[in-house]
Amino acid sequence: MCGFGGYFGSVRDAEALLARMTSAIAHRGPDEQGKFVAPEAGLGHARLSVIGIGDGQQPMSDETGNLTIAFNGEIFNYVELREGLLAKGRRFRTSSDTEVLLQLYDEMGEDCLSLLNGDFAFAIWDNRRRRMVLARDRMGVRPLFYTSSDGVLYFASEIKALLKVPGVSAEIDPIALDQIFTLWAPIAPRTAFRNIHELEPASVMIATQGQVTVKPYWHLDYPHREAPSKITNEDDAAEELQALLTDAVRLRMRADVPVGSYLSGGLDSSLVSALAAGMTPLKLQTFSVTFDSAEHDESAFQTEMASALGTRHRTIACRAGDIAGVFPEVIRFTERPIIRTAPAPLYQLSGLVRQAGLKVVLTGEGADEVFAGYDVFK
Repeated sequence: MCGFGGYFGSVRDAEALLARMTSAIAHRGPDEQGKFVAPEAGLGHARLSVIGIGDGQQPMSDETGNLTIAFNGEIFNYVELREGLLAKGRRFRTSSDTEVLLQLYDEMGEDCLSLLNGDFAFAIWDNRRRRMVLARDRMGVRPLFYTSSDGVLYFASEIKALLKVPGVSAEIDPIALDQIFTLWAPIAPRTAFRNIHELEPASVMIATQGQVTVKPYWHLDYPHREAPSKITNEDDAAEELQALLTDAVRLRMRADVPVGSYLSGGLDSSLVSALAAGMTPLKLQTFSVTFDSAEHDESAFQTEMASALGTRHRTIACRAGDIAGVFPEVIRFTERPIIRTAPAPLYQLSGLVRQAGLKVVLTGEGADEVFAGYDVFK
């Protein structure tokens, strides 16, 4: 997890503004900070180094200085993309996925988005075309927000960075509140704050002088109920699911730092942990939350699974008082009301991961959405 912020337009005291914006999201990238300032644009970045630790500093410019990127996330298929670019005669100065993305954009423009497999949000200042390009991954895993003030476009990984911009204020949007309490979250591009917007998942924004356009670059294509399918029975479905899940875990294990895994004791994280345990030369580190309430506690399943996989397992106890204690901090990071307490123990769990010295964990998130695990998804 990294964080970035920036602007497109003419601003006063650009370096001071970028410093304020980047400091507001420094928790996203504790390893290092950097900034880039041009006459019409600026980028600030707070880095959590996972790939290309020694040579992936950001914002990163190409050799010509015409392209500069600030990037949050990971391009899971960057190895394959890099090989394709090398075959075309491209040369690389770093081992990072950031440079792969930058050179792929140089090769294809925003059409490169169709080739990306990853969780990402990025901003590219294209000096040749005098434009700022913002984009977000297909599922919207990585956040990206934007607003405008006095004819300048501002953007950042978190809303709190935008609130450091003169003239941008935190005014609650009542329509967003209605959506949050009905659907758990506001519907993008709306956020909990008036005049602050979220770039929609699978979308690209292109900003030039006098014009800003937002368009989707991908759509989730649901097959028609009557359409023929190559899956004709449960065995075939299970086999394809296993292949897809195995490949997804394999790609996410690519890192220059150790990768751990959450282990709730449920099916989702247990499957992910089992696959990850077989893909690491080191003993997999797993992390769980335990609860006082027998109704919610799954520690027996966690222990059984950790023992079966032979992981180095750590737990943290979450009590009712703990939830109340961390809830204000959780709200500060979610930047909106939340209608359930689950993020509080997850926040505690992330602290346990950090104490163990890890930067990256697999979580199993998203399975409920895909397999209709909760009523709201059915």
